[in-house]
Amino acid sequence: MSNHVIDHANAGRILDWILHRGGILIWNSVNLSNPGASWTTPAQTEDGEPMGKPNWQCANEPARHITDASEVDVTEAVEVKRFHVATRQGRQGMSITITDGGTRRIEAAVAKAEQEHGKSAWYDFDYGGYNNAVILVEGKRISLAEIVATGS
Repeated sequence: MSNHVIDHANAGRILDWILHRGGILIWNSVNLSNPGASWTTPAQTEDGEPMGKPNWQCANEPARHITDASEVDVTEAVEVKRFHVATRQGRQGMSITITDGGTRRIEAAVAKAEQEHGKSAWYDFDYGGYNNAVILVEGKRISLAEIVATGS
């Protein structure tokens, strides 16, 4: 089984959960509107009780229980492109959604980034007043156990 990959910003918290909260649980989505999503939680609550599923979208049982830091890889996302995307108000007027044209631009940019960099790519959305799509690829990957061993 391949290692679980986490963002570098979460490395300290994940290590703490492995060392002090019985490991981590990986919960996969069963929501057909959110396929491929997953959540990571500690295996135990702060009181030592077994952790329940984090939300209704999760399967009733975790897909994986990790207790060894060597089974976790840490990576940092690298921005490869940023561009403005047209948005519109959602149907109920309570949310902002990306236009169909903006969605096509994002999908094309993600596919191009994957092809150019040979790595998985995804996008995030910068709401900071500019409505920018930010295309990201995986940067350097290092084992959480190696980070602990080197103290970096």
